[in-house]
Amino acid sequence: METISTYVISDIHGEYDKFLELLEKIKPKETDTLYVLGDVLDRGPHPIKTLLKLMSMPNAVCIVGNHELMALECLEFLMKEITDESIEETDEKMIDNLITWQYNGSNTTLDEFYDLDADLRHDVIDFIKDFSAYEEVKVAGRNYLLVHAGLGNFSPDKDIEDYSLHDIVWERADYGIRYFDDTYVVSGHTPTQTIEDNPRPGYIYKKNNHIAIDCGAPFPGGRLAAICLNTGEEFYSSSNKDDN
Repeated sequence: METISTYVISDIHGEYDKFLELLEKIKPKETDTLYVLGDVLDRGPHPIKTLLKLMSMPNAVCIVGNHELMALECLEFLMKEITDESIEETDEKMIDNLITWQYNGSNTTLDEFYDLDADLRHDVIDFIKDFSAYEEVKVAGRNYLLVHAGLGNFSPDKDIEDYSLHDIVWERADYGIRYFDDTYVVSGHTPTQTIEDNPRPGYIYKKNNHIAIDCGAPFPGGRLAAICLNTGEEFYSSSNKDDN
């Protein structure tokens, strides 16, 4: 009987070539599932190209990251026809959103987005809107919570539905806390190079039932990582050239 595998990847950040390299190493079958924990967009050279690739993959399940939220807040506004009315609607909050997104690496996303025709732009926005907030899966008898960032304002008495989108998309995981005894929390958002006392910076980090898989793909020395939840096998792209 053919084994059905579950893979998780996060924070691709427009690193299309690294994504293809990783897929070539994983070689997912049509029956396998690939979960993507958000932050497909921004920073790297080809965020929209990566998104279009995911749109063509029926076995890919995307979870929203903070960069997708920033993009959604801005892209629909930027697609509006410039009129006196739309200029009046450009309030301080919208300007803040645009500045925040630009500060976080929106340029490559915008460049590729504007190269699309109008229909494909709408398809891209609709695709991002369908990203889930989190996923709960059971693989090989183990429970996993897949989420972009962490569980902000954590309490053991809270159900996952009780967390705000900000809590799970922006607030970083606390790796010093075991959130659940019977569930592994797989997250991105925090590059493992920045985790204090991490013996393997830039590689997948496991502690207290946490599995942190953002390995800083768009940054110097960073790489893209994936993990197979069935076996625990780790997969890595090549690292950036400025790795020392």
